[in-house]
Amino acid sequence: MSLKHAVATLAFAMLPLGALCAPFAYVQNEKSGTVSVIDTATDEVVGEIKAGDKPRGAALSANGKWLFVSDQPNNILVKVDTETREAVGKIELGESPEGVSSSPDGKWIAAASEISNAVNFIDVASGKKMYAVKTRGKNPEHAVFSPNGRWMFVSAEDADSVDIIDVKLRKQVASVKVGDRPRGIAFRPDGKVAYVACEIASTVYAIDVEKRKVIKQIKTGNFANGVAMAPDGKRVFISNGKDATVSAIDTTSHEILATIPVGKRPWNMAITPDGRKLYVANGRSNSVTVIDAIELKAMSEVQVGEMPWGVVIN
Repeated sequence: MSLKHAVATLAFAMLPLGALCAPFAYVQNEKSGTVSVIDTATDEVVGEIKAGDKPRGAALSANGKWLFVSDQPNNILVKVDTETREAVGKIELGESPEGVSSSPDGKWIAAASEISNAVNFIDVASGKKMYAVKTRGKNPEHAVFSPNGRWMFVSAEDADSVDIIDVKLRKQVASVKVGDRPRGIAFRPDGKVAYVACEIASTVYAIDVEKRKVIKQIKTGNFANGVAMAPDGKRVFISNGKDATVSAIDTTSHEILATIPVGKRPWNMAITPDGRKLYVANGRSNSVTVIDAIELKAMSEVQVGEMPWGVVIN
């Protein structure tokens, strides 16, 4: 063995375990009160975490050490240690928390509270809720940071608009009219366009972030719901709840590239960091469909807990 080869081998061996492993997918199961852990290398469930009574939204800390899960009936955010796979704390929130997201700089976790009509901001370092921002739309479900961390887009079930929060000013500064019952939100990586799925309208709205206006309406399947963006920004995926399908959309042409059958009542989704696999939570099938995000076809279906609400991947 050459010296160069030996040094490379030693360096590889000294890498932390996490650097050698495929990421894990965490699936929030509403009825089971658990989070299923899927190894994305094998697409097998390798763990179950107790996370309150009705886990819904979830987000990971930037280093992947902590998983924050909203527990809807108890109005809390459950803090989970991803290494021990145990709940280690809880954070009081407003009433009926749902969607959870993390800021690009890793400093903040945001959780939308439906009945409180507000977004809660939690400091990751201290694990404390620092403040909340009221929104105009009723029953906010998802609150998502823009890639630069300046803006937050908030969807509300009982509305036909998306609220925009100025994160620096800590207040709502605008809203954009879309279709009835906006749900999932995802930004293109360059932050110029956001995609919002509106369930009743069965339409996805592409929004120019700077101009704060709709630039394209894209008809998908029935009851468009979850939204996941490919890491390279070339494709956006939409779950269609009533059709049991996922639509893959080209973000340049805004044409639908494929419609992929999945389980019953597909909801929220997540894609692996390399952009190769999409994981879709099927609420009525108690499963997650794994989609080849390059070839645009279903690869397998993984059984999880009861009524999975969404997926996050580190």
